[in-house]
Amino acid sequence: MTEKANDKPKYDLEERTYQFAKSVRLNIKTLPKTIANIEDGRQVIRSSGSAGANYIEANEALSKKDFLMRVKISRKEAKESAYWLRLINETNKLDNKNEFDNLFQEAIELKKIFSAIIEKSK
Repeated sequence: MTEKANDKPKYDLEERTYQFAKSVRLNIKTLPKTIANIEDGRQVIRSSGSAGANYIEANEALSKKDFLMRVKISRKEAKESAYWLRLINETNKLDNKNEFDNLFQEAIELKKIFSAIIEKSK
């Protein structure tokens, strides 16, 4: 597939949110099996997956109002994911701390992207 010189490459936010949720799941598996980690892991698995799932729903929205609501939910879930990742990161001695730092940063970036989409859609 060739692109014309003035075509911007398409960036797939649906794929990016999928990769985020996938990475969260893979890294949660490495945590020590404590009660706190099991509960925090469940929460971050839910919120990371929900951020992407709601963005997919937004892209199928029937109205602008529905689109905005779904993107706002995605932003909320990305923000929640950052919270749980920070909590996990700061309450464990992790061998893969860099991976959890990267996941936290990705959650923050996704939140900012969703915020920008909301602002531009108003």
